[in-house]
Amino acid sequence: MTLEIWVTFVSVVFIFAIIPGPTVILVLGQAISHGKKSVMPLVSGVLLGDFVAMTLSLIGLGAVLATSATLFLILKWFGVGYLIYLGIKTWREVPEHGLSPISVPDMSKVNLFKSSFLVTALNPKDIVFFVAFLPQFVNPNVAAMPQLLILMVTFLGVVSITITSFALFTGVVRYRIQNFQARKRLNKLGGGALFGAAAFTSTMQQS
Repeated sequence: MTLEIWVTFVSVVFIFAIIPGPTVILVLGQAISHGKKSVMPLVSGVLLGDFVAMTLSLIGLGAVLATSATLFLILKWFGVGYLIYLGIKTWREVPEHGLSPISVPDMSKVNLFKSSFLVTALNPKDIVFFVAFLPQFVNPNVAAMPQLLILMVTFLGVVSITITSFALFTGVVRYRIQNFQARKRLNKLGGGALFGAAAFTSTMQQS
């Protein structure tokens, strides 16, 4: 793999990572609702989810999803339902009174990690995307596995930077807002973002 190909790959991944999709919208919605302490569990969930999605694509599930409309729809509507559930939960959440910064309990961090992991790992469009995307940057005349490992690590690195930036910015905004009613409105905004992510996921097509 040449440096030129790697730089091209980084550029394409960066564009892919900043385009608002279900994962980006989920992270923004949850960071709005839970503040900057949600950044680490959200980003960790996204990275592990992307790693699982890439692994599933490489072992053949991506090819199956590309040809099986039923399996694609099952995963898609599971994601839609889960995002709606998170949206309702966030919409109804009542923020703490007082002027102290919002704290995220340990259990909440686990739930945040789980939400970003499931939405990312079980996004059928991403799994199919990896099948079609990664091989384009692999030199067939050189051993494929080392190249794929470099591409996977690079992909996760770029995504970690972009998702962390999104989450940190949104979390800091939440952290600085101390008014109870304003925080309550932010929860509504976060819930609305999750509903939007569900609507976006519902429009995904197999091809």
